Amino acid sequence: MLKKMRKKAGALLVMICLGVVILLCWEAGEHLKDKILRSLETAAEVRTGKQTVVLDSGHGGSDSGKVGINGAKEKEINLLIAKEIRRLLEKEKIEVIMIREKDEELGKSKVEDLKYRVSLMNEKKPALAVSIHQNSYHEKDVFGAQVFYYKTSIEGEKAAAVIQEALQEVNPENTKKIKANDTYYLLKKTEVPTVIVECGFLSNYAEAEKLVSEDYQKKVAEAVTKGILQYLKDR
Repeated sequence: MLKKMRKKAGALLVMICLGVVILLCWEAGEHLKDKILRSLETAAEVRTGKQTVVLDSGHGGSDSGKVGINGAKEKEINLLIAKEIRRLLEKEKIEVIMIREKDEELGKSKVEDLKYRVSLMNEKKPALAVSIHQNSYHEKDVFGAQVFYYKTSIEGEKAAAVIQEALQEVNPENTKKIKANDTYYLLKKTEVPTVIVECGFLSNYAEAEKLVSEDYQKKVAEAVTKGILQYLKDR
């Protein structure tokens, strides 16, 4: 009798073990299936050009950003250039998410504003986030567009390099190079490849005058777009 009970218990144990193994195999299979489907979706996005770019127009509302030697406000130039970049990217079937589309603040304080921008970039998980800004310096002869990236971001560096190269074509006299940074909040806190594009110096009169010109804004937007598209192609 005892022997029979032991046999039954052994058989039951084997059945339980088999059940556990089958369950684990099924879960592993489902995980693998999900992974494969995600990979196929990503590959399909690349083939069809359905990739997402977040465009951030720096400043806004009461925060005008830099004020040019000619009185130009950075926040306004940033938004105009960003809108033109969006138009150009959408022509190429790239999905574009704008952080702001009008003259507004995105938080009750500068910190809240920046946190909102970062949280949206991280939430949307774009292929690339591009923040548009204008520069300023105490020496009025300094000029030229420059792209910044987070110092440990390999993808950020790649994006910065191709955008900078495209911007050099707008002004061949510009000798500035891409620059690594580990202090800018936007670069430190984003979990996606992110670059800050300083389109020019509002403290330089000649460049400030260019930056308020619709024609020059379009040239800058075209260059940034060209760099973005090259980065997406090379990914």
